[in-house]
Amino acid sequence: MAEHRTMQRGALLDAARSLLSEGGTEALTFPALAERTGLARSSVYEYFRSRAAVVEELCAVDFPVWAAEVELAMAEAETPQDKVEAYVRKQLELVGDRRHRAVVAISAGELDDGAREKIRAAHGGLVTMVVEALAALGQPRPRLAAMLLQGVVDAAVRRLELGAAEAPAEITEAAVTMALHGVNGSPA
Repeated sequence: MAEHRTMQRGALLDAARSLLSEGGTEALTFPALAERTGLARSSVYEYFRSRAAVVEELCAVDFPVWAAEVELAMAEAETPQDKVEAYVRKQLELVGDRRHRAVVAISAGELDDGAREKIRAAHGGLVTMVVEALAALGQPRPRLAAMLLQGVVDAAVRRLELGAAEAPAEITEAAVTMALHGVNGSPA
């Protein structure tokens, strides 16, 4: 029985990923989840009390996987500058990954405070990955610089999600340039 419940929960999370991927947070409804999984709508409520709870669980499951991919990309980079570049590039590469949809959905702001706090903590862990590289590059306040760098990444993620006029590669290159060279746009 427990195995069956775990399978159904997994199916609901998969359906939620698909819905988020196809139509954003508006598409993530309990009737849609029920239809995708073949469960009764009342059954969906047995697993999740709200849409926010679905997004929160997706983040709990997906964010660590996503963060591990960023961490691996950084570990494979040699210099501190290469690590910063890997941090930016990997996150933007993951925007197209279905697992990232839950993380993007958070910005919709319909989560309760508890959920938002968990997600902030997860994001804090992500930002912590790049602090050491920024310190090695001579940043006097590497933690603050890391948070601002993540702001650049988040802005690029939003551009990619919007299907902005620029090509995804152009957005990525602009974000990497901003991260590495600031508003000067090129090495000093």
